[in-house]
Amino acid sequence: MNADLLAEVQAFRQRYPEVRYVDLIALDIPGHFYGKRYPVEMLEKVAAGSALKLPQNCVLLGVQGGLFKIGDYCFHDGDPDVLRRLVPGTLKPVSWETQPMGQMLITSDGTAAPIEFEPREVLASVLKRLRDKGIYPVVAFELEFYLFDKKLNDGLPQFPRDQLSDDSDDQPNMHIERLSRFSPVLDDMVETAREQGVDTTVVTAEIGPGQFEINFSHLDDGLKAADWAALFCRSTRGVALKHGYRASFMAKPYLQHPGSGMHVHVSLYDEARNNLLTANDQQALRHAVAGCLDLLPHCMPIFAPNQNSYRRLGGTVNAATRASWGYEDRDACIRIPESDAKNLRIEYRLPGADANPYLVLAAILVGLEHGLEQRREPIAPLNEDRNSGIDFPLDVLDAVRAMHQHPQVCAGLGAEFVDVYCANKRQDHQAFLQDISTREYRWFL
Repeated sequence: MNADLLAEVQAFRQRYPEVRYVDLIALDIPGHFYGKRYPVEMLEKVAAGSALKLPQNCVLLGVQGGLFKIGDYCFHDGDPDVLRRLVPGTLKPVSWETQPMGQMLITSDGTAAPIEFEPREVLASVLKRLRDKGIYPVVAFELEFYLFDKKLNDGLPQFPRDQLSDDSDDQPNMHIERLSRFSPVLDDMVETAREQGVDTTVVTAEIGPGQFEINFSHLDDGLKAADWAALFCRSTRGVALKHGYRASFMAKPYLQHPGSGMHVHVSLYDEARNNLLTANDQQALRHAVAGCLDLLPHCMPIFAPNQNSYRRLGGTVNAATRASWGYEDRDACIRIPESDAKNLRIEYRLPGADANPYLVLAAILVGLEHGLEQRREPIAPLNEDRNSGIDFPLDVLDAVRAMHQHPQVCAGLGAEFVDVYCANKRQDHQAFLQDISTREYRWFL
């Protein structure tokens, strides 16, 4: 029995006596939550020591929830149940549903037999390996997203309308006024996130119509930082619907407007809280950058996980088509923000907002680890050469081929995970293509 967990559940029941059900949730490979809705009295039994099991293959779901044959999983393994555990500190109220609810994260990491391809377990394994080497990351996520009108127009998204909007898009992009015009829904998103324990900071109106960015505080707990990003996506979608909007973290919803990114700030410290990236006149920083650039082309299925993700790359505003780096340069995939020595860090800007935050952070950390061990100098920064860069795949299948069986990626993230993940992405993409678009009829009928 975990006395702290039991106390957490009992305190929640006392504070929210109207809550009858709690959603126990975890993120699958495509970045969607799956789980079960538990009566709150049963949750107390789980906290007291009763086994919590869910099917292992829930983690393997495709974007549309279907199962693919991947090795012996799904159709030849009997669909076994696997132990999960409650994540302490994540039992929170849900305010966007029609009735009082609660939710709590669950995971297989830390159990007797963790699922090797569960995203949270992949990140947990990377973090443990770094700790064993005396490396302690500090992490902060930034997420961009779009608001849309709740109703689609012939299946296409429409920009959100506030009290001043008419049939044209008159929103002041990048202006503080847009924050005011949409303050009821944005304020509710921030407050709801904080109810979930997510420490949000800066809110920015971005360039696209109805596009915003939210920043989170820096954390010395990488798992918790990724938890925050995942939970924010869930609560933000729910709050938007409550206010009559849709919120989406789709990477490129409009061809003519900027896509939405997931920016990740990472610094590395030793046990004495010395910034490892400052060593030898920042030579360690350059080594870390070189490692990230080396592995970036082989981690693209994580940073750009679906067909739409690649539309964002090379489009308008700060979305590169080659692996690059630079000081205070937002055109670079890896930006080095200006800071003092204590806070020296990288900002990894390539991933789309639709990526899985656990896997994104795991891949970034593996790149940093690889660079610190290889101790190679990176290519020239964009500040010195605007044409500097390393090619990376720009479509799903090329990306999967570049990732599958890559030795450093398999060693860093786990060979079983890489095999399962690449098979999932390949089959998801093939399923996506099994549709005849109106363009095909116009071109080929």
